[in-house]
Amino acid sequence: MNKLKIKKGDTVKVLSGKDRGKSGKVISVMPALGRAVVEGLNMRTRFERSRNAGEKGKKVEFPAAMPVSKLMLVDPNSGRPSRVGFKFLESGSKQRIAKASDKAV
Repeated sequence: MNKLKIKKGDTVKVLSGKDRGKSGKVISVMPALGRAVVEGLNMRTRFERSRNAGEKGKKVEFPAAMPVSKLMLVDPNSGRPSRVGFKFLESGSKQRIAKASDKAV
């Protein structure tokens, strides 16, 4: 299992692809695949057939997973994209920090 620096609930910015420059909130993370699902980005369309004979089918849009390498964490302090680092506190616990502001995420 791979460790990722992006977690569920983070705000991220897309670095490349059709949604380049857009930002959104991370809905779910798949560490084994190295992918994350971002709300409102990388939208896909699926057509579902109707369950009842009299109804029509539906067109369903949903956000698809995208590689974490295309995402960058947005620093909550400054609002700008930043790399993620780690700092060990006196208590021995590990804390994520934004490299741009050197503050906790």
